[in-house]
Amino acid sequence: ACGFTHSVALRQDGTVVTWGGSRHGSRDHAPTSAGYVAIACGIAHSVALRSDGSVVTWGNTAELQFDVTPSGTGFVAVACGDHHSLALRADGTV
Repeated sequence: ACGFTHSVALRQDGTVVTWGGSRHGSRDHAPTSAGYVAIACGIAHSVALRSDGSVVTWGNTAELQFDVTPSGTGFVAVACGDHHSLALRADGTV
């Protein structure tokens, strides 16, 4: 996935790799553990979905991209626009 100046990739083992610029922590604050199944990037923020259905976010929040990171589990997909993030639950709610 690509942001404005950073990129994020998901390895086969479920770890997250980042490179490029780190404006607003878009790269340097990425999770370091394994267990991720999906990733998405906005301009300067990123979102990752864990295998347990929980969501992790990092990077810029100046425009409330993820002012409140969704809590709990049951999420099945994540997506980002330039300045917003979405998380889809298994029941179809966002």
